[in-house]
Amino acid sequence: MVHELLGINNNRIDLSSVPGISKELREIVLSAEHDEFYANNMQLNFGEIGNNIKELMEEFQQKSKSQAKVESISDMKSFIENYPQFKKMSGTVSKHVTVVGELSRLVGSHCLLEVSETEQEIVCQSDHSVVLQKIQELMTNPKVRDVDKLRLTMLYALRYEKHSNNAISRLVQELGKQGIGENQKRMTKMILDYGGAKTRSSDIFGNDPVSMTKKFFKGLKGVENVYTQHKPLIHQLLDNLIKGKLREGMYPYLGTSQLRDRPQDVIIFIIGGTTYEEALTVHTFNKTTPGVRIIIGGTHVHNLQSFMTEISQAVTVVQHARSRGQTPGQSRW
Repeated sequence: MVHELLGINNNRIDLSSVPGISKELREIVLSAEHDEFYANNMQLNFGEIGNNIKELMEEFQQKSKSQAKVESISDMKSFIENYPQFKKMSGTVSKHVTVVGELSRLVGSHCLLEVSETEQEIVCQSDHSVVLQKIQELMTNPKVRDVDKLRLTMLYALRYEKHSNNAISRLVQELGKQGIGENQKRMTKMILDYGGAKTRSSDIFGNDPVSMTKKFFKGLKGVENVYTQHKPLIHQLLDNLIKGKLREGMYPYLGTSQLRDRPQDVIIFIIGGTTYEEALTVHTFNKTTPGVRIIIGGTHVHNLQSFMTEISQAVTVVQHARSRGQTPGQSRW
């Protein structure tokens, strides 16, 4: 969430554009190695982190005999301004209050909870008409950012590309009506060229019979958190690898003997880039699977902006190669 909305570059976050930001907080560092609060909270969701910061402040209030009201994010920010000794006592927590405060502002200003819920439903649910109606409502909402309208359209295109009544063209036209430029509108076609049904080798939406059965029973039990329904493909791959069910045809390995024992050390490196959601998946497996150690890395850590840049570059290279009669990946000497 932090990387998507604020951007993390070499553990640094640029907050200079945040309204009313103080000079010392215009750029902050998030490092689990040097920041205990960050290390303890980096894998938690937005609501949990807010509660943890509130508890820390309440602890300080008890020690300082303060009667100040601290219930909301804005209360927290005011508290820090009025009690400078809190900064000294809590070390780097003040910067986290600032980050959470800015995230809270963006979430409220741009209807990001509604956008996030709809994104989850596009990927994890299968009621096309309900999903389409929600997307159309958000597309005409002036509070929703253009980049979020584009992302909803791209996700919808990937999910319902083969649906007989898909409304991809209609949604792209609506992007134009909302003032979104041609270059951004073309991203919908580019995402299909890059990762559409014709180019994917894996089922990323869980449309196979086994996955659909799991979804059915999960739907009967209800969803614990509508904002965290989605699990990346790497979750299924790791689960199959640990259980010895990974398909050798798609994921070959070196050696003459069969893999019978559960692997102890797993190194994942994704060419093209990984995400913090995939890192969270690895973290969860490491916590819940004794005897297995997993490390993940990649050529980049993506948010939407960096991913769209990569898609645009990759598709342009392929189109250029085809126009010259070359197979993508070939070069002329």
